[in-house]
Amino acid sequence: MKQLANHLCHGGDLKIFEHESRALNCTMKFSIFLPPQAKEAPVPFVTFLSGLTCTHENFTAKANAYASAARYGLAIVAPDTSPRGDHIPDDESYDFGQGAGFYVNAQRDPWQNHFNMQDYIVEELDALICSHFPVSHEKKGLTGHSMGGHGALTLGLKYPDQFRSISAFSPIVAPSQVPWGRKAFAGYLGDDVLEWQKHDAIALMRSSGKRSNFPEILIDQGLADAFLEEQLKPQLFEKACFDVGQKLRLRMHEGYDHSYYFIQSFIHDHLAHHASILKSS
Repeated sequence: MKQLANHLCHGGDLKIFEHESRALNCTMKFSIFLPPQAKEAPVPFVTFLSGLTCTHENFTAKANAYASAARYGLAIVAPDTSPRGDHIPDDESYDFGQGAGFYVNAQRDPWQNHFNMQDYIVEELDALICSHFPVSHEKKGLTGHSMGGHGALTLGLKYPDQFRSISAFSPIVAPSQVPWGRKAFAGYLGDDVLEWQKHDAIALMRSSGKRSNFPEILIDQGLADAFLEEQLKPQLFEKACFDVGQKLRLRMHEGYDHSYYFIQSFIHDHLAHHASILKSS
């Protein structure tokens, strides 16, 4: 790893790093906030997965998360959303290719040699953070926004022993049923819809068995979100959770849109949610 920046922030340290990724075959960047408590002992950490077109910088600069993270003693990791570079395949549209990794492992050319975001988040980045920073190896959570909300839900459901707490802002809960998800899944995974179900939060929830003993999931959604009806459809996830007994707190907010103004309005609640679960486990 190479450290690119270090800023004192709310008594903690906000650091920016780059490293060579084996999973993605390119150079990747991420930010990590270490709260003041990390100077004394390892702290729980939450990984924030960003949405379409974003890099690590969007959350780092716009979410206004670090005062609350310092209060609760949480580290926050913010990775990029896809591999980057001149040698990386790309697409002209904003919702596919670079900036739109969808947190899956691609199975089709030319994407499969680089677009392995599931392995990057779950294996490579997680191991990197745990081996280099004063964080707990057992107390980890996932959150994210839009495409990143999809990633937080699906990776959290797939790896419950690794990620103990889950939340999301405006997540794509049913990618197999909406334009963003169908385009990405067809491009990265191929035409087998059964393969798509392995990366669909609703399908994963329905196939997970009874979940009454799992921690509550928190989702916040703005009612003025331009993507709500066509792309997001949180009510479908609410039904899937009800069917298997998964506790869900779905909050619908009048007037809020899809922007980081929405995220920074409720990020404190999400960090409190993660802190409550991770510090009690």
